[in-house]
Parts: sequence; C-alpha cells; structure tokens
Amino acid sequence: MVIESVLATSSIDSQAEFARFLEGMDDEGAVVTFVGLARPRSGSGAQVERLILDHHPRLTAKSLDEIARCASDRFDVSAVKVVHRCGEVTPGEAIVFVAAASAHRRAAFDAADYMMDRLKTDATFWKRGDTVNGSRWIEPTQADHAERRRWSD
Repeated sequence: MVIESVLATSSIDSQAEFARFLEGMDDEGAVVTFVGLARPRSGSGAQVERLILDHHPRLTAKSLDEIARCASDRFDVSAVKVVHRCGEVTPGEAIVFVAAASAHRRAAFDAADYMMDRLKTDATFWKRGDTVNGSRWIEPTQADHAERRRWSD
C-alpha cells in the first residue's frame, strides 16, 4: 500500500507527479488522476489576480495525510497520492493533484472523488481570493458540504 501526501510550496507539475505515481505500479488495472486549477474568475465573475492558500505547516500536512489514509482504508486501492499547493497561486496554476490506483476502475474513481470532496471541506487551509474588486475569504460552499455528506463518515 502506498499512501503519499505532499504540501507543495511551489508549482505542481502534474505530469511529473503522474509519472512518479506510475513508477510504483505493479498489478493495477486502473489509475485515476485529478488536477484542480485556479480559476481566472471568481464566483461573481470578477477577474482573479491570485488565490492565497494560507496554512499551518503541521496541521495542514496532518489533514492531507489523514484524508489520503482514510481513502486508502475505505476503498480497495493499492496507492493514493495527494499533492496540494499552499501560498500564492495564480489563475491557471494547479492547486491540487490527486491520484488513486486499484485493480479495477470503480475503486480508483471513488477514492479520487472521495479525496477531492474531503479536501474541499476538511483540509486545513485558509483561502483568500484577490480579485480586481478586492479580496475575500473563501469558505466551502453548501454544494461542497453536500458532496462531502455523500460519504457519511
């Protein structure tokens, strides 16, 4: 079982992360990845200048590790990986890379989906969006919480 979580302080190279993830594969028949990008527009449509992902090094790393471990415990997967940015992220940059590997596709899809739902609601970050109209703190939405409740754990 491979469980990896990384708090990235610089840009995420999703292709390199994917290649490193594949290096550990053996009998897997499915690998699912997801890359989340910083959007160029806020929910109100304002142009985003930057996203600030403030964090507490130990608490944030612990939350990422806990999410990855829960996914590996919950689903029949052989490997999971979470790489999440912190600090300043500009539009178009990767914020998160998630990967899951399993013998069959459903477990890998479910594990990746689960990790993303948990990252949106449970990861220890304080998010601020800076737009041309000013700055505002970003909290998980009602939709984010509804997606998280699907897993009922």
